[in-house]
Amino acid sequence: MSEKKTMVIGASENRERYSNMAIHRLRQHNHSVVAIGNRKGKVEDVDIITEHPDVHDIDTITLYLNPQNQKAYYDYILSVKPKRIIFNPGTENEELEHLAEKEGIQTMEACTLVLLGTGQY
Repeated sequence: MSEKKTMVIGASENRERYSNMAIHRLRQHNHSVVAIGNRKGKVEDVDIITEHPDVHDIDTITLYLNPQNQKAYYDYILSVKPKRIIFNPGTENEELEHLAEKEGIQTMEACTLVLLGTGQY
């Protein structure tokens, strides 16, 4: 399995949050993770940061923010130039999907946890 560098936007230290579960599962599958959240923290060996780092070679951005909160990230997400963006349940956003597709970024309305669990990630 090839490692896919993944950015989790909406990361949380709260173990009951799906973003937290996704970070755990991504690390179990040996994917490197860049985690961005509202508060600094740590999940496993991954630091949650609050800034927008200048990163490259991101394969996937997986979103755990509602569409209203995504607006502040539009320019950043597009500047990272991921291969794909996963809109997890509750994060579906037609506007951002359209912007991403215009930039040649694949979009998926899917659940990161299900994709990892079924080997489709």
